[in-house]
Amino acid sequence: MAKILIIDDERAIRSTLREILEYEDYEVEDVDNGIDGLQLIEKKDFDLVLCDIKMNRMDGMEVLTEGLALKPDLPFIMISGHGTVETAVEASKKGAFDFISKPPDLNRLLITVRNALDRGSLVVEAKVLKRKVSKVRPILGNSQAILKIKETIDRVAPTDARVLVTGANGSGKELVARWLHEKSHRSNAPIIEVNCAAIPSELIESELFGHEKGSFTSAIKQRIGKFESANGGTLFLDEIGDMSQSAQAKVLRALQESKITRVGGEKEIDVDVRVVAATNKDLLKEIEAGNFRMDLYHRLSVILIHVPPLVDRKDDIPLLTQSFLDEICNEYGMPVKKISDAALDALKALPWTGNIRELRNMVERLIILSDKTITDNDVRAFANPTAPVAAVADSHAAPQTDFDQFNNFQEYKDFAEREYIKFKLEKNNWNVSKTADDIDIQRSHLYSKIEKFGLKRGE
Repeated sequence: MAKILIIDDERAIRSTLREILEYEDYEVEDVDNGIDGLQLIEKKDFDLVLCDIKMNRMDGMEVLTEGLALKPDLPFIMISGHGTVETAVEASKKGAFDFISKPPDLNRLLITVRNALDRGSLVVEAKVLKRKVSKVRPILGNSQAILKIKETIDRVAPTDARVLVTGANGSGKELVARWLHEKSHRSNAPIIEVNCAAIPSELIESELFGHEKGSFTSAIKQRIGKFESANGGTLFLDEIGDMSQSAQAKVLRALQESKITRVGGEKEIDVDVRVVAATNKDLLKEIEAGNFRMDLYHRLSVILIHVPPLVDRKDDIPLLTQSFLDEICNEYGMPVKKISDAALDALKALPWTGNIRELRNMVERLIILSDKTITDNDVRAFANPTAPVAAVADSHAAPQTDFDQFNNFQEYKDFAEREYIKFKLEKNNWNVSKTADDIDIQRSHLYSKIEKFGLKRGE
């Protein structure tokens, strides 16, 4: 239900407008002067303001100016019994949506109100969409590792050198790839992303190189592959360590010769593509295990950039948190919440296994569940939303895990990961797709984890 504020010093006008608008199911508040009106605009979220021009204590034009300074996207409809063309033009120049003369025509009033509300909704949606399609968000952080990454990007981006970006899931590898493209001479051309782990091995070649009509059963028409789509730009091969051996061989040939052949085709097609690859795996170990080609590794890793996990750059957490607070609150159309220093210290003390992605999810959770200021108690209460209530209440209770059973840190990490995945699977009734979305990893990775830890339904 839209909320409308009426500012007018004539009681009869306020009562009439309120009666009309409430009959149309709008929520209405009214005041008899501009000063009180501005206080309400500052404290509450209105969708529209109807404001008289000639008032005591404060002129309506002043209310318009100061109101838009407080809420730039708030639509104002100015009303006056002394309406002139000059007044209407002045109101429009100051940012009013429209101008209506007293006594207002009922139909015109309702149409203008409806249009103003629609326009306000469109402005908010446009801002959200603009943020979503904005080119690239900045790489935030002042730690030595992040400063080194930024410096490397500045040096490497203007060249066509291939780059291999390594790092854990959620650490920001894709952001590095996008900045390499953004700062290159190819920035006006597209950057095309291929998630090698999300595409079945039997389809990866078609995805990368395209196919000709009739080349296999479901090939009902010709398809252009990602190499061709990225021609002149950048091809980002995410999770390259999960690519099949046959696809690796074809990618190697494409990199060597700058030519590709569509599946089922014979014609060689020239492609001008800069390749940036990323992986969360240790490719040298994958090479030893026979899962990855050494010659492809050397082709891809002209420049190596390693993105550190969040636990290795905890001093960047306050900066990242504030950025996420601004971004998420703006997306929700709400005032930006504050966060206490103690809360930031509590965030820094958490074990960030999910890295930047986990931090953003945590900030979003805190925004939704906390009051105006996020405290350290909020962080402790909502850090693990699946924890039992009793455990949350006693946030300083000693952990129940017997740490002496672990010989090293890796054993403990495997244990914690296994228990977490097992809990999520059981919570989602062993729906693998839903669980993968819930914990924000690829479905193929989740299957690998299930196999690795020997998890079985009902165990």
